[in-house]
Amino acid sequence: MIAIFYRLNGKLLVSQSETELSKISRDNVLWIDILSPSGEEKHTVDEFLGEEIQSRAQAEEIESSSRFSETENAIFANTNFLMPGPEDYSMEAVSFTFVGNCLTTLRDVPLRSFTELQRRIVAMPQSYPNGYTVFASIMDQRVDLDADMIELMSKEISQYSKRINQQEDIDEDFLLDINQLQENTMLVRENIVDKQRLISNMLRSDKYPKDLHRRFSVLLQDINSLINHTNFGFERLEYLQDTVVGLINLDQNKIMKIFTLVSVLLMPPTLVASFYGMNVPMPLMDKSWMWVLLLGVMLLTVALVLFLFKRNKLL
Repeated sequence: MIAIFYRLNGKLLVSQSETELSKISRDNVLWIDILSPSGEEKHTVDEFLGEEIQSRAQAEEIESSSRFSETENAIFANTNFLMPGPEDYSMEAVSFTFVGNCLTTLRDVPLRSFTELQRRIVAMPQSYPNGYTVFASIMDQRVDLDADMIELMSKEISQYSKRINQQEDIDEDFLLDINQLQENTMLVRENIVDKQRLISNMLRSDKYPKDLHRRFSVLLQDINSLINHTNFGFERLEYLQDTVVGLINLDQNKIMKIFTLVSVLLMPPTLVASFYGMNVPMPLMDKSWMWVLLLGVMLLTVALVLFLFKRNKLL
């Protein structure tokens, strides 16, 4: 699927056919958005641009330090967009190619930020004079969506904190849920840092319009704030994890304390019983009331041990 945004006679037009590229000049094209392209669509766009756009496989193979590159006529940039799932997040690679003032994007999945931006361009075409402003708007919307995800994660962390304070369902599954939330937080932070690196590289490029530098500088400040939020969220999760482990250890200590108390309580009566259970003559063993006396001695030793425990504040 392809969407071509171009100007003709002062009007913004949108075409969804790659054959339209043969009828228009590259200087008039604002944005070419390619979604899961066929081989023919990609080949047509490559010929139109005079540059080969990177495929998804190529974009994923590029190391984070090499996600931005320039040639004499083009800028190539790659980043990942987060897709929220039921429990975790997935990374979707997006490639950006600038040739002149034309932006070409390549992706394999529908993205909310792209869909919303396409509607805005059609509604307010005068706000998007070239592909660089389109790219800035994509980054702007994407950072806003990342901020929304971080806010949702912060709410989840607060819910887990409340559950700990109320001591509800504090078990192994609870600890695993916190660990999954930690993984999601790390993934979000990694994704935001990737965008920070990409935007910083764009600012250093001589091809990027100077009038957009201030806009990107503000965006970098927002990204720094999001990174601080994710760091704080991760620290909260580590604290919650330590708290849960501590509570589990306390419960285990209580259980061990009970077993220890029972074993100590039963030790004196067991000793008395073992003496009189030996196959040797013992004093008063022939008396019919002796079993009552032995039982009383056993109970007395149990009571004595309980008294000593309470006196030393061991209970």
